Amino acid sequence: MGAVDLDGALHRAGARAGEPLALVVLPGAGVGLAAAGGPLPLAGEPVALVRRLEALLHPRWTWWSAAGTAAPLVAAGVHLARCHDVAAVHRLLVGGARDDPGAAWAAAHELPVPPAPATHREAAHGTGLLDLDGALSGDAGPVGADGQLAAGWVDGRALGPDVEPGERLRRAARWAVLALHTAAGQQRALLARADPRPRPVPPPLAVQTAWSESAAALLAVELERTGLPLDRAAAEAVVAAEVGPRPDGPAAEEAARAARDAPVRALLGPVDLRNPAQVLAALRELGFDVPDTRGWRLERLRGAHPAVDALLRWRRAERVATTYGYAWLDRHVGPDGRLRGAWSASDGGGGRMTAQAGLHNLPAELRPAVAAEPGHVLVRADLGQVEPRVLAVLSGDAGLVAATREDDLYAPVAAALGADRATAKVAVLAAMYGQTSGAAGDALRRMERAYPAALALLRGAEAAGREGRDVATWGGRPVRVGSQELPEEALAVRGRFARNAVVQGTAAELFKAWAVTVRAGLAGGAGGERGRVVLCLHDELLLHVPQADADAAAQLLRSALEAAVRRWAAGCGVRFVADVAVVHRWSEAK
Repeated sequence: MGAVDLDGALHRAGARAGEPLALVVLPGAGVGLAAAGGPLPLAGEPVALVRRLEALLHPRWTWWSAAGTAAPLVAAGVHLARCHDVAAVHRLLVGGARDDPGAAWAAAHELPVPPAPATHREAAHGTGLLDLDGALSGDAGPVGADGQLAAGWVDGRALGPDVEPGERLRRAARWAVLALHTAAGQQRALLARADPRPRPVPPPLAVQTAWSESAAALLAVELERTGLPLDRAAAEAVVAAEVGPRPDGPAAEEAARAARDAPVRALLGPVDLRNPAQVLAALRELGFDVPDTRGWRLERLRGAHPAVDALLRWRRAERVATTYGYAWLDRHVGPDGRLRGAWSASDGGGGRMTAQAGLHNLPAELRPAVAAEPGHVLVRADLGQVEPRVLAVLSGDAGLVAATREDDLYAPVAAALGADRATAKVAVLAAMYGQTSGAAGDALRRMERAYPAALALLRGAEAAGREGRDVATWGGRPVRVGSQELPEEALAVRGRFARNAVVQGTAAELFKAWAVTVRAGLAGGAGGERGRVVLCLHDELLLHVPQADADAAAQLLRSALEAAVRRWAAGCGVRFVADVAVVHRWSEAK
């Protein structure tokens, strides 16, 4: 379609610069669009069409799910600046992990939650903003007589390759209309939410959170595509140091396994080291009265007996051999030296970003292998003491807000408690995690006196959890705690989960708001992209940038945090800090 034809078609569909534009991608066939004026099927190469539309309209792309719609575009190097991700916003509004189009549509239209689709294709498609009329219901197919989305559209069969090409494009545009209509319902729900900030700034916090959650879903697609740069030779050297050379067959692998086991079995006896019950029994025979063999529990016994030290060394080597060994490198590191795994922008609980392929649990031993490519550097930033600062936002506790003005929050807390810094840190962690025994209990009592508003908020969340009432984050995400009757011990666990979930979930929202602001800044350089986000790890961002742009990237990390906090916590007076370092290997930042 020529420029004049495209302009005319966009005008007839009501597409305007900066406004929502729904998108469904049909690889090799075209795109289905929808705007305020109606559906618009466009035949052609999707990458070229979308790139042109991005430059022409700078729209807020709207789709059912970035994982399906944006993936082929990201793979082709298309940068999409803004989006509304129906799946991500549904999780924000409703909570939980389910985010298929049927569930999102039903929630936006106040319908009963439909059964989960038998097969939900992740290639869920983009959407448009158009009030439904009779042409979109009844025998037309997408919407059933009960108002629910038809199963054949939710699972992708209605857009399958067996459909005649022209009809397939028309259906894609209709599917886009439905998603944009769902997004409009979500927008109304977001606008109806109260803004918790003392001095709100437009747009409302719920809307801002929806935008950052949507952009985080797009960032998750980009992270999977980009990958984490890995020095393969350095990684193999780490593995070899832990578990020996690469085995050349099953017999050699079994011999290496026996060699790892031998030093521990010489001290513990002929036990199966991969059977926790046998290991626990052997430790008890040595006089250690422990309830289980968890790593943190054994760490407390380090130095008490040679068998414990040997067991800890064995566990580290076994983890490398079985989870981060040669097979892991072969499976997840590409020929370009990038470690790749699937990313999720929001886990089913508090909403943190998570990843597969070991990206979120890399052993410290492997961090030296995460290395910048020639001509590039890694720029790493870590939010400092983010959870207590988030608690200050949530509670508005004047004393805790004042403490956040210091680079080291624990110093003024220690002064307020009349304790040393170590005790102050224990007190803050005990408050957020609900620890009540020993030194933690005494520290918690001091916190109650020094920061009553903060502790009142946490106690309220814990009480809600115990009673089976959901809690919510600062951005309004419901955290489901379950309402079933439980024994007292389980109720206490549920209460502690709720107590911490409001803080961790809120910290995740701030982190994503920061990360997507950095993403936008990296794409905004005069010469094009100035680097990429390559890792989002809890409270830590890792960028891979050209060496010439290192200082600019470091400044971007700081300025993006300030900008995100100004929007996210307007009027709260809470200061957030980030430790930023420019390095060649990830391990150098620690």
